[in-house]
Amino acid sequence: MTTSVQHALSSNNIKDNNFDLLRFVFASMVFLVHSYALSQAEFLKPLAMFISSELAVKSFFVVSGFLIFMSFEKSVYIGTYFSKRVKRIYPAYFTVVVLCALLGIIFTEYSLAQYFSLTWLKYVLANLIFLNFIQPDLPGVFMHNPLTAVNGALWTLKIEVMFYFCVPFFIWLMRRFGRWQILLAIYLASIGYRIGIETWGIAYHAPIYKELLRQLPGQLIYFVSGAVFYYYLPYLKAYWKPVVVFAIAIMVTNVLIPLSLLEPLALAALVVSAACVLPFLGNFGKHGDLSYGIYIVHFPILQGLIQFGLFEKFPMLGFAIATVLVLCAAYTSWHFVEKPFLAKKSHYLVANT
Repeated sequence: MTTSVQHALSSNNIKDNNFDLLRFVFASMVFLVHSYALSQAEFLKPLAMFISSELAVKSFFVVSGFLIFMSFEKSVYIGTYFSKRVKRIYPAYFTVVVLCALLGIIFTEYSLAQYFSLTWLKYVLANLIFLNFIQPDLPGVFMHNPLTAVNGALWTLKIEVMFYFCVPFFIWLMRRFGRWQILLAIYLASIGYRIGIETWGIAYHAPIYKELLRQLPGQLIYFVSGAVFYYYLPYLKAYWKPVVVFAIAIMVTNVLIPLSLLEPLALAALVVSAACVLPFLGNFGKHGDLSYGIYIVHFPILQGLIQFGLFEKFPMLGFAIATVLVLCAAYTSWHFVEKPFLAKKSHYLVANT
């Protein structure tokens, strides 16, 4: 083992990291792209041209892979691990789903009796168990918006939850059959799924293949790439300069020539390097971890303002109001919903003090 790797191993401390900042950036990217996609306001069009919400979601999965594997490895009991995961995501998720269902009465074109129907109940129950695709709409709500879904951003949460259940099994396999062997097998299996689905979809002209690619097996490649750099972080720290250069070259080439086998690892290398290798950029989350709140509240806020015609009549004002409302809602969610459920020793709280 070289001296540089030995030094990296001995200083493998990620207490001071930039994950809070990165998550805020990724959540903001999704919000900005959706601002244009939902409103079709012309002045927002450059956002969709130069910012990729798809890249942001992939990066979120990379971060999740890194942090969730770390969470399990640092949990004494499996129950502790699942308790931490539930407390981190479900209180705010539950609150947003229920509030949207209740506040939908303001936006619906139906009567009170028509609104609180079986469809309303189906929306609440399906969304509370992360099956958003079963009932994405509320009765009579956002009927004349370009998209009628109440909160289209929530589709990633069901994948995130499934990741949580996969991690204990994956780690059991790694401890039994070898870490790199299992990580490689999962990576290749996800690649195989993506290639198979895409080939089938194109051959049989089945547009649904694009939706299938977004589901768990297809996204697993980004999640496991984050795990790779969690376990082999010392090597990334030791050789980060050539790794980053190579990763940038892959990402740039991927724009012109698809490199599906290497792109997830390249993206993970860049994300984890920005979080754990670059200098600590300060305690960005000292006022709260707003990223999760931004992600789960921005969509219905945009939809509401669009229904009221604000983006159509005063697009810049609509965007400004949406930004303020999203940030205020995220701040409120963190301090009054998310934070109270977290243990005092949670790294989310430690990072935000």
